[in-house]
Amino acid sequence: MKLAVTGRFRPLTTAPEFNLVVFALLLNLPWELLQAPLFEGMADAPHSTVIRACLQATLGDAVIMLLAHAAVAAITRRRHWVLAPSWRDLAVFSAVGVAITAVIEWLATRGHWAQTWVYSSAMPVIPGLEIGLSPLLQWVILPPIAVWFVRRQSAHPVAVVEPH
Repeated sequence: MKLAVTGRFRPLTTAPEFNLVVFALLLNLPWELLQAPLFEGMADAPHSTVIRACLQATLGDAVIMLLAHAAVAAITRRRHWVLAPSWRDLAVFSAVGVAITAVIEWLATRGHWAQTWVYSSAMPVIPGLEIGLSPLLQWVILPPIAVWFVRRQSAHPVAVVEPH
């Protein structure tokens, strides 16, 4: 019996961007659900409204993660930098996510974004900027975890058994 990684989806599943999106979705959805009560009206909103809002935010998070990946790839000139990241790569990756999120939060809480939101009194905010701390911490904590998962996933490729 011969083991080999084959199939038409192999190029997709080995792409760092694909794996980052998968782990971005898996990591950001629970974060979004947990921080939902930090936004005005979410604690009392119908379950379907909260799920819809959190899914939409999670998709946005995946896009931000792709943009942050692209920024590091442009700087390092290595698309697969996530397989052997330096501390600088991780710092830039997280910093790009924090910067994009800070701009979106600032615009959305001031009515200048496609959708707007208001923080509840439970949301800790950064004085002077009046931007929620939870959305920014999300981009300090989750990107290194996502990179770790991508590295781990890439180190253990899925083997497919070929028929005789």
